Amino acid sequence: MIGKLASWHGLLEPLRERARAGFPVFGTCAGMIFLAREVEGPPQHLLGVMDVRVRRNAFGRQVASFESEFDVKGLDGGPVSAVFIRAPWISGQGPAVEVLAEVDGRVVAAREGNLLATSFHPELAGEHRFHRWFADLVRDAHR
Repeated sequence: MIGKLASWHGLLEPLRERARAGFPVFGTCAGMIFLAREVEGPPQHLLGVMDVRVRRNAFGRQVASFESEFDVKGLDGGPVSAVFIRAPWISGQGPAVEVLAEVDGRVVAAREGNLLATSFHPELAGEHRFHRWFADLVRDAHR
């Protein structure tokens, strides 16, 4: 739906241009799908700026939602608490993509330069470190 709305309002290309120019973008859950170059499942409008293939609803349907704690490369302060709701996972990535976290052997967080993506909702677990990290990316991009 994000991609469809962006397309309807003529925002796909301007958003692509900004992301490719180095403007930081953080995609969580459906936002991870929107950033991806490829999605497993029905075709949809994608930004296609992050060199990842994403599997939609990979952990299951709504009733399979869960919370988990795990370490994230680059984040200090111990394990991250996260909520997964019909969450995707990254099923393949290009060489420039840095895997930041995995759950059960599945990639759930990654970074490619100015692009940050998580398959979970850190904010729903009261986890703010990802948002601070993203704010730092934005700050650094404007220096």
